[in-house]
Amino acid sequence: MNITEQNNVGETVATNYKAASVFKEFGIDFCCGGNRTIKDVCENKNIKLDELLAKLNAAITAGKDPNIDYTSWPLDLLADYIEKKHHRYVESQVPVLKQYLNKICKVHGDRHPELLEINELFTASAGELTMHMKKEELVLFPYIRKTVEASSRGTAVELPHFGTVKNPIQAMMNEHENEGERFRLIAEITNQYTPPVDACNTYRVAFSLLEEFQNDLHLHIHLENNILFPGIIALENKLANQ
Repeated sequence: MNITEQNNVGETVATNYKAASVFKEFGIDFCCGGNRTIKDVCENKNIKLDELLAKLNAAITAGKDPNIDYTSWPLDLLADYIEKKHHRYVESQVPVLKQYLNKICKVHGDRHPELLEINELFTASAGELTMHMKKEELVLFPYIRKTVEASSRGTAVELPHFGTVKNPIQAMMNEHENEGERFRLIAEITNQYTPPVDACNTYRVAFSLLEEFQNDLHLHIHLENNILFPGIIALENKLANQ
């Protein structure tokens, strides 16, 4: 359903949490000052209504792609996709989520001390994921691209310093398991990302963004563990036996 000028700002964020980033971009208070229509806010703040509505509707429909058969993709294309979509997503969302979590910890931490544990878990995960992705981008993914290129050209692959690709893959999978467990704890503590009855819109957006982050991480890990990693192991074995 499209957002219109008559939608209430606070209700829009409560229903479509992705709208929060757009309101924030335009300097619109969706929390304490959320009880206004979008039209009224635009008139009061001299914001172009059409531009705001276009960005809001684009934001809430983003990511609704049809099912994709990733198993049919070449391995180097899949590595590029993971890096450009999922790695960049983590990089862009970590500072956003940290800001939201720090804010709700400051405002609601006394009444909801579990927020402090959630913030600690997410901060640890963000740090580990950042190092994890860099190792993939600097070591594993370049090797995947070289191996795919060698296969297409019928040439030999230079022996990597890590011996076989199974070695870095095992390390990556162990790290995947660690982050999966960390987010399992976050989901448990948040009651599957259900905000309490006294939660403000900022609180609700933070939980929605956390859930979206977890969902993206699950797809990210699935693409690597179940498609990319087995594929490159099989290709490496094939080239070694030629």
